[in-house]
Amino acid sequence: MSHLTDLPPWAAILVCGLMVAGAATTLIGSLGLLRLPDFYARLHAPTIATSGGTILLCLASILCFAVLQSRWVFHEVLIIFFVTVTTPVTLMLLGQAALYRDRFENRPDVPRKPRPAPDEE
Repeated sequence: MSHLTDLPPWAAILVCGLMVAGAATTLIGSLGLLRLPDFYARLHAPTIATSGGTILLCLASILCFAVLQSRWVFHEVLIIFFVTVTTPVTLMLLGQAALYRDRFENRPDVPRKPRPAPDEE
């Protein structure tokens, strides 16, 4: 039997709201991944939505178990921290790798690397 029936109605409503908001945010990011036109635009939607969705889902879990067990759960705090820290780093690495590849292949729609001015050399 589940102990979720012991959750007070105010907490259940808040947990459900956070879960639905987190799932909707993640879904919007996934749809952005499908709908956006090129790789560089596709980097932003899932990155931002994944971080936001994960934070909302972890907040729902923190609230649920804090109310049920009268203690804070730090696993979710660590998940929030690591997702928030590693997602932008991954975004930058993927963007740099794609930019390097596109410049190497001489694609016309990619900005060229700026050349240093003669006085800066």
